[in-house]
Amino acid sequence: MKKRSVEPEQLNEDPILSLARAFSVLDTVEEAKAFLEDLCTPAELEALSDRWRVVPYLLEGTAYREIHDRTAVSVTTIGRVARFLTDGSDGYNSAIRKLKRRKQWPGTDGESNQ
Repeated sequence: MKKRSVEPEQLNEDPILSLARAFSVLDTVEEAKAFLEDLCTPAELEALSDRWRVVPYLLEGTAYREIHDRTAVSVTTIGRVARFLTDGSDGYNSAIRKLKRRKQWPGTDGESNQ
C-alpha cells in the first residue's frame, strides 16, 4: 500500500468501493476501456493486463516457466496471480464465471487467449 506523508481526509465511502462502483455502472467494454485508459498510466495498464493475460494459462495448468516464455510476464507475477486465483477474494473467479456464461472466455466460442 502506498505510504503518504499527509493523511488524506476521511471519506464517507471506502475509495476502493467507490472505484468498483464506477466500474459497475459502465455499460460497454468500450466505456470500461476508456475509463481504464483515463484512470491508469500506461505502466499500470500493462501490469493489470499482464495479470489478466496469464489467468487462462494458469487455469489450463500450464507451467509458470512456459507461461513466462509465451507471455513475457514475470514468474513472480504469475505466482501472485495463481495465489489470488485460489486464495483471493474470488474476484478473478467471479469475472471468469460471468465471461464463460456470456461466451466471452477463451474456449467458450469467445476470444482467444493467444
